[in-house]
Amino acid sequence: MGRKSHKPPLHLVPPAPAAEDAPPRTLGHHGASLWNRVMTEYDIADAGGRELLALACQQLDRAEALKARIDAEGEVIQTRNGPKDHPALRHELAARAFIAKTLHRLGLNVEPLRPNPGRPAGWMPPQ
Repeated sequence: MGRKSHKPPLHLVPPAPAAEDAPPRTLGHHGASLWNRVMTEYDIADAGGRELLALACQQLDRAEALKARIDAEGEVIQTRNGPKDHPALRHELAARAFIAKTLHRLGLNVEPLRPNPGRPAGWMPPQ
């Protein structure tokens, strides 16, 4: 009788992002997710645009960490002078405002005009 070999089953491995698509620094879960979503839909090849996107992604990680702390401690905290807004609220809001402003500056607040990745045709950064 023939001999049967027991080969392990094949597993699909997602392709690793190309080095040029990787963020310039380590990002947390939320920031890395934003980076990957943006880089999938848009072609940001210039160093300045990639740096701005990385900064926005870092701020998203910070905003989410602040949100988790605020959620755990409450939006209003008790002090000896009475109730007071959590001090991290303004920092979370500032981080989210930075993200929105940066994504707008990069021109990522509009849908791509074509089905393949890249910034919309004729897009120019705000002056």
